[in-house]
Amino acid sequence: MSNINLAIVYYSSTGTNYQLAKWAEEAAQEAGANVKVLKVEELAPQEAIESNPAWKEHYEATKDVPVATSDDIEWADALIFSTPTRFGNLPSQMKQFLDMQGGLWASGKTVNKVVSAMSSASNSHGGQEATVQTLYTSMMHWGAIIAAPGYTTPAQFTSGGNPYGVSVTVDQEGNMVEDVEESVKHQAKRTVEVASFVKKGQQ
Repeated sequence: MSNINLAIVYYSSTGTNYQLAKWAEEAAQEAGANVKVLKVEELAPQEAIESNPAWKEHYEATKDVPVATSDDIEWADALIFSTPTRFGNLPSQMKQFLDMQGGLWASGKTVNKVVSAMSSASNSHGGQEATVQTLYTSMMHWGAIIAAPGYTTPAQFTSGGNPYGVSVTVDQEGNMVEDVEESVKHQAKRTVEVASFVKKGQQ
């Protein structure tokens, strides 16, 4: 599976989805994939970021993480998206990034990309599943192939059990409530595995 290019595209204001992305990176590299961890561009005004100490700290700490571009999407055989929920939907930062890929879509360059998604919220019923499914709706328009984790690992039963894509609850102190590291790593390896099947089938 060493010939699979995986782009992990995330948005994170205070660090949760960045951590999910890093766990996914670790597992995908173990599976032999070529991996890029990329953030989507921050759209919030500087005043909003600076008014939240945790947001400001994470913003400063990840300034060197590359910003995702259309070239990264074209490069990738597989994509993992990691994003918090906003009112059961995608945050505007991630939505704008997806909306900007119309050129790739129109030229057929999003077809047969293997994709998977992860999410977070501050409440266990705060919209994580809806956020993942909303992102998957866009992926269906792309002609992408969705690699949901389902219940393909026992870890799903101890990490919250979201079959659409790993999701995690974050408490008011910024701590993850569920232990999702193993599930994230399984989802990443599964995404790379499915991408290898697809790529072999196209050769």
